[in-house]
Amino acid sequence: MAQSSIRREHRATRRTLRATLRRRAAGTRLAASCHRRPRSLATVAIAAGVDRDTATGTANGLRTTAKRLGLAPAETARTRRTVAGGRGRKTRSVAHYTLAQVAALTAAYRPRKAAYIAATALIAAFATAA
Repeated sequence: MAQSSIRREHRATRRTLRATLRRRAAGTRLAASCHRRPRSLATVAIAAGVDRDTATGTANGLRTTAKRLGLAPAETARTRRTVAGGRGRKTRSVAHYTLAQVAALTAAYRPRKAAYIAATALIAAFATAA
């Protein structure tokens, strides 16, 4: 009886370790992808370690800063996103920026919200580490 509970604990421990390893590997792949080629501002923010809700708000602010500076994206891509979780898809244009452009944007971006200030610091550190 004690043997089965020990095996169950070992399986549970290994399962959580595998999940942790998958999360870390996915984060590393995303960061490497951002270093290799231009990506969207929200993707760079997520790769820098910003949570998704804050990343979208910060990306909107950086996009506004890019308009103000007249900074054109490195490339424009077409992506298909599932709308509202259903099967209908909508194609959208997404602007991709290089890390050098992201570094310039974070230097000029002046957020007021505390969460966006912290997110901008993370993104700036990620972009300049390249």
